[in-house]
Amino acid sequence: IAMAATRNVMRAVRVFEFGGPEVLKLQSDILIPDPKENQVLIKVLACGVNPVETYIRAGNYARKPALPYTPGSDVAGVIEGVGEHVTAFKKGDRVFTIGTISGGYADYAVAAANSVFPLSDKLDFRQGAAIGIPYFTAYRALFQRGHAKAGESVLVHGASGGVGLATCQIARACGLKVLGTAGTEEGMNTVLRNGAHQAFNHREANYIDKIKEYTGMEGVDIIIEMLSNVNLATDLQLLSCAGRVMVVGCRGPIEINPRDTMSKESSIIGVSLFLATEEERHECATALLDGIEAGWLKPIVGSEYPLEKVAKAHEDIIHSSGARGKMVLLL
Repeated sequence: IAMAATRNVMRAVRVFEFGGPEVLKLQSDILIPDPKENQVLIKVLACGVNPVETYIRAGNYARKPALPYTPGSDVAGVIEGVGEHVTAFKKGDRVFTIGTISGGYADYAVAAANSVFPLSDKLDFRQGAAIGIPYFTAYRALFQRGHAKAGESVLVHGASGGVGLATCQIARACGLKVLGTAGTEEGMNTVLRNGAHQAFNHREANYIDKIKEYTGMEGVDIIIEMLSNVNLATDLQLLSCAGRVMVVGCRGPIEINPRDTMSKESSIIGVSLFLATEEERHECATALLDGIEAGWLKPIVGSEYPLEKVAKAHEDIIHSSGARGKMVLLL
């Protein structure tokens, strides 16, 4: 009887109050959720960690979940069960998600069937957990919001993290000229191996001059910006006529001179995957699943942490010396 009683519980990280990484509490007596109509239950084998999850946890993000909650959206694993009306998946299928309903930092997670996708045998579960938010965000920033075209140039500002590497791979495969920045030699090499034609070290004092020298008079058509609170003003100096800065990441306010947008009729455009319509998400998914089949979509996994070290993961994703790939929790 004792065995039967423990089978329907799992480990999950719970947040009872907003705050620092220490508010992430690992509990081992959480009931395994049941998939309802149009939902699936996934046995989680890996879960991606995204900067946005640290902003939500701290309570300073636009969307605040009701407390307590379990963070995490990018899971990869195996279908454990399906709710009513789900025909696309069956128990045992390998899958990845771009969102969960119950939270991904857990042994099991419930997700809406329309946010779950088949995981190719070409990728392992760690890589599966690195697709969701990074690749969907990169695709949305480049094409749905940035209207990138083959032949244009793109500067990925902070290219060695999850979204950055995804952007480099997608942009290169779609015929763009790709420049990337990173903060370490290793990061720059990773960026070059993943589609960038040229890499710059954004810790060098004169790196902006080097980019200007490289792009000449033309400037850059699109900048994918991970840290706009530091770089936005300089980004405007680097753009071509009708160039656009896509704001993907930001950690605070910045002062800019709006006149810098007038001289080139440039645009500053915000990107939020949460606002994508189902149709747009479907378009992203189709392009990315094609990329996996074609072999150019290859997620690079960076630091790996067991679920017990989740607080350390949240600390490192904000304070590490330089990203190199996607951070994942292994279950």
